[in-house]
Amino acid sequence: MDLGLQNKTVVVTGGSSGIGLATVRAFLADGANVALCARGADRLTEASDALQAEFGAARVFSSAFSVLDEDAVQAFVEATEARFGGCDALVTNAGQGRVSTFAETTDAAWREELDLKFFSQLYPIRAFEPLLRKSASGAIVAVNSLLAYQPEPHMVCTSAARAGVQNLLKSLASEFAPDIRVNSILLGLVDSNQWQKRFEARDDASQSREDWFADLARKKNIPLGRLGQAEEAARALVFLASPAASYITGARLEISGGVSRFS
Repeated sequence: MDLGLQNKTVVVTGGSSGIGLATVRAFLADGANVALCARGADRLTEASDALQAEFGAARVFSSAFSVLDEDAVQAFVEATEARFGGCDALVTNAGQGRVSTFAETTDAAWREELDLKFFSQLYPIRAFEPLLRKSASGAIVAVNSLLAYQPEPHMVCTSAARAGVQNLLKSLASEFAPDIRVNSILLGLVDSNQWQKRFEARDDASQSREDWFADLARKKNIPLGRLGQAEEAARALVFLASPAASYITGARLEISGGVSRFS
């Protein structure tokens, strides 16, 4: 199926690794130009160099900064417009979760987590909104988590923040219509650097990676029996951001292997 992404311009935040990088690659493979950003300059440069070598330097633009820096976000918008002439879709890929119970979470940690989860959405969306409105197919897709609807007691702060972000996105879908579509994906357990670190710290050092992840899937009661892959989340993001999803807005798509318990 032709997703209609040829020569479109897509922006991906947090695009230097994991789901973000897989999403950048998927957009490029479908013919889009991509502007990506991330905090870590070294990892971003490494990723950008590899992407430019594979897909052509003219189609890839990268910039290292924190999306919590409003001025830096605005500068990125201006640089993206200068490079590609506009923006047709924005993928907001917020950071990892915070592991803590209510009793363990300090006021400072609450403020830090709420600030990260909300403003990593608010600043890019606000800054790119004018360019997205100029596009004939403007779209925003946010990477969110099942925690928004299915909170975990050991991630109380992140769960609350994720729920708030989901509410925000639903509001924006109405406010931005019909010019900009706003959707999200809700992630379950996806194989990532975070889970790799937990595997490396496993109690039984003789256990293979395959067996450890299979045990994890059983303990988490994932019906499909495994963790998701970054590429599987990326494919959903690319579809929702594309003109092929032109009648979808205000929607959430689970990428969870069936682990959710809500209807």
